[in-house]
Amino acid sequence: MNTPLCVTIAILPHRNVEGVLRDDLWNKNDESASNGMSTQEISKYITELTAKAVALYWQTRAAQRKRQEASGKADQGLRSAVTGGAQMDGFIDLFTELVTQAGVPNRCIFRKKAVELPGFFRPTKEWDLLVIRDRTLIAAIEAKSQVGPSFGNNFNNRTEEAIGSALDLWTAFREKACLESPQPFLGYFFMLEDCGASNRPVGVQEPHFKVFPDFVGASYMRRYELFCRKLVLERHYTASAFITSSSFTGLKGTYKTPADNLSMERFAKMLVAHVTTFV
Repeated sequence: MNTPLCVTIAILPHRNVEGVLRDDLWNKNDESASNGMSTQEISKYITELTAKAVALYWQTRAAQRKRQEASGKADQGLRSAVTGGAQMDGFIDLFTELVTQAGVPNRCIFRKKAVELPGFFRPTKEWDLLVIRDRTLIAAIEAKSQVGPSFGNNFNNRTEEAIGSALDLWTAFREKACLESPQPFLGYFFMLEDCGASNRPVGVQEPHFKVFPDFVGASYMRRYELFCRKLVLERHYTASAFITSSSFTGLKGTYKTPADNLSMERFAKMLVAHVTTFV
């Protein structure tokens, strides 16, 4: 297994990541919006953009928890931090910027509203980010995270959800639910809290049959790495990115990439390469 890449970048506190992306980075090269991005530009900026999104994630999580405590519902603080959708806004901002800088108009990008796609096993499914142009589905992205302490149950929920969503979309796609759209980019992003509980080896129950060897003694961090990689290997998703971050250093934008083939840089390059063909 590769040694995780650790990134630390100084982050100015409480700044909106979307503004940071545009003001501090992309505007250094105003022509990128009209001419698209090269792989060199993506490699240059993606680490800093990801760090800023990580910092916003932990800032938002802390603010959610404080609001819960102030309202007298401190026991729900962690759950609010886990389930609050706003915490992922920095990452959705990042993906949105990648798409717009590749040349896709803002009117073709949907987030928070009009994010439903038809399903096959259910009427619709809401995605975190959609790119649709001229009634053509270009990309759909799901962004998820998990913090402790309940890694076990949440891991099962996350895996079932991601696999089910992909199966539902591709089956609906086969049945022409997206009209005559060519095959879209389907992306899955996941950030896991880097802590003792997520790094600790976890036992498996084998009352009847042996589990696959990769899972024996694997921590939840390792399980998520395997999961994200297999989502792509089995062609459920076009690309997947997996990073980890500690609540202690995350406010500074520190994060790790456990595996090179699940890096944000790789994810970004694949996303940009796909959407550019529709510009």
